[in-house]
Amino acid sequence: MSLQQLFGLDGRSALVTGGSSGIGRAIALALAEAGAHVVVAARTRSAIDETFETIRVGGCSAAGVVADLSSRVGAHGLADEVGAVDIVVNSAGINLRPSMPELDEDTWDATMRVNLDAPFVLGQRLAPGMAHRGYGRIISISSQQAHRPFAASGAYGVSKAALEGLARSQAEAWSSQGVTSNVLIPGFVQTPLNRRLSSDPETVARLAARTLVGRNGSPSDFAAAAVFLAGPGSAYVTGQSIAVDGGFSVH
Repeated sequence: MSLQQLFGLDGRSALVTGGSSGIGRAIALALAEAGAHVVVAARTRSAIDETFETIRVGGCSAAGVVADLSSRVGAHGLADEVGAVDIVVNSAGINLRPSMPELDEDTWDATMRVNLDAPFVLGQRLAPGMAHRGYGRIISISSQQAHRPFAASGAYGVSKAALEGLARSQAEAWSSQGVTSNVLIPGFVQTPLNRRLSSDPETVARLAARTLVGRNGSPSDFAAAAVFLAGPGSAYVTGQSIAVDGGFSVH
C-alpha cells in the first residue's frame, strides 16, 4: 500500500475541539497537512483565527467555529454547526485541580461537563453519521492522571479515566461499521492547560527526568500519532489508550 492509502486524509473532514492551542492546535495543523478539511473549535475567536490563517497560508483547508463546551447545549450547538465530519478530535479540556478534600461539587460538575460530557455528546451526535458512511475516527486526549494520582489529580484525573472508558464503549458500538475510537495519553506537556505545574522550574525538570527520552513533551509530538489514528491505515486499531509520553508511564 502507498503512504497515501495508509495515512492520507484527502476528502476527509475533521473537527478538532480545543484546536487553537497546545496539543489540539498541533493535531489540527497535522490533519490539515495530511489533506483533511479541519474545523477548529475553541472559545476564543482571535486564537481560532490565528490557527485558521496558519492552516490556510500553508495551502490547506480549514474553518473556525467559536464553541463553548462547558454545557451540553454548547456541545449540541457545535454538532449542529459542523454537520457531517469524518474525524472528531476531543482535545478541549479544563484542568481544575484543587486537592480532593477541597473539591466542591461545582468544580466537579464543571470538569465533567467539558472533559467528559462534551466528548459524549459529540460522539452521540456525529458517530452515527460516520457509521452510515462507513468511515469515522474519534480521537480523545487523556492524561497520566487517568492512571496514576499525583499533583492533586482530583476531578481531572477521574474525568480522564472516564474519557478512556467512553472511548472503549464507543469502539464497541461503532467499530464494526468502520468507526474507531482511541485515546492518546500525553506525558507532561507545557501547554496553557498546565500553567500551574509549568510555573515551577523544579517540577518541570523533575517530570522531564522521569521520562526515558530525557525531556518533557511538546505539542508537535502528537502530530504523527493523530494522523495515524485518523487515517485509513489504523482501521484495525480501536478501543486503545496509547501513551505518547517519552516513556513517562513505564519509568
